[in-house]
Amino acid sequence: MNFLAHLHLSGDNEGIKIGNFIGDAVKGKSYQKFIPDIQKGILLHRKIDYFTDKHEITKDLSRLFNGKYGKYSGIVVDIMYDYFLANNWENYSNQKLEQFISDSYSLLMINFRVLPIKIKKFLPFLIGKNRLLSYRNISGIESVLTVMAKYTTLPNAPKFAIEILQNNHQYFQEKFILFYDEIYQFTKMELERSYIIS
Repeated sequence: MNFLAHLHLSGDNEGIKIGNFIGDAVKGKSYQKFIPDIQKGILLHRKIDYFTDKHEITKDLSRLFNGKYGKYSGIVVDIMYDYFLANNWENYSNQKLEQFISDSYSLLMINFRVLPIKIKKFLPFLIGKNRLLSYRNISGIESVLTVMAKYTTLPNAPKFAIEILQNNHQYFQEKFILFYDEIYQFTKMELERSYIIS
């Protein structure tokens, strides 16, 4: 799961939403320095990532990208999940995608001071380029993959990834719907459990 899905799977609690968004930037026990709701979001992020990485659908889709991406294929699938979430948004939310994204940007900027340095560095760029909304376009996905290859260890093969997506679009769509229904129910139960424990 990438940024859009992590935000969507957070429910309505703002702290959990912030924590889920910043999860990749918080390692080990350092999550304990945040307020309880943000801690819950970070831990939820980790559970979502584990669920996603171990799921047979993710493994199946990852194999399609092995030719160029190898061990990083799962990262590409995460981004593709956001593409399909953005394009099937009305099936999962009563709120317009544009409004959800705008509200999410506002929440993150209002709480900018508590964000990890790594997030602070790229958040203005992400908002300025409206990356979350760009996920619904193939050109946006290609751009994200290009930028990630420039700043991370992700191989630089966006054309290959887009070709795989376009050649298997219906297959991806069907697999995404099956997977997202499962992870939505999984996170719903995790959120309910976190409220009971708190």
